[in-house]
Amino acid sequence: MDLILNEATYTAVMGRVVPAARRVLWIVTADLKDLFVDNGTGRFVPFLEMLAGKLREGVEVRLIHAKEPGPRFREDFDQFPEFVRSDLFERILCPRMHMKCVIADDRMAYVGSANLTGAGMGAKSPDRRNFEAGFLTEDRDHIRELMAWLDSFYLGDFCEKCQRRELCPSPIR
Repeated sequence: MDLILNEATYTAVMGRVVPAARRVLWIVTADLKDLFVDNGTGRFVPFLEMLAGKLREGVEVRLIHAKEPGPRFREDFDQFPEFVRSDLFERILCPRMHMKCVIADDRMAYVGSANLTGAGMGAKSPDRRNFEAGFLTEDRDHIRELMAWLDSFYLGDFCEKCQRRELCPSPIR
C-alpha cells in the first residue's frame, strides 16, 4: 500500500489505476468536474475522452457521484456517444455519496480524499490545487470487500432506508 499525497494523486490515478483497467473501471466521487488529462502525447484532453476509450476497449465503466456536474462537463459528455450507446457504461447519482475511489478490475484501487476534479486530482498548478491524501493498494481482499460494498450500493440496498430520499433525483429503488 502506497501513501499518495497532493499532486501524486494525478499520477497514481490517471497514470496507474485508470490505464490498468482491462475489465472494469469503477469511479466514485462526490464532486465531478471537467477534468483534463494528458493523453500520453503531451496533449491534454477531457478525462471523458479517456473513459470513452475504455468503453471502446470493452471495459465496463461505472461512475457514481453525488451531484450533477457543471455545464462544461455535460458539453464534453455529449461529445462521446459511447456513454449513451454502450451497455458497458453505468452512472448513478446519489446525494449522500461522499466516498472517493477509483478501482481497476479487482487488482488496484485508489481510495482517498480527492474528487474527480482538476483541483482534487492535482491537474492544476501547485498553488491552486487542493491538499489531498489517499492510498493506492493492490490488496485484493480489501479491494474485493470495497467492490462488494459498492455493488450492494449500486443495486440500491441502501435506498429503502435512506432518510434523504427527498433530495435524491432518481432513487435506485
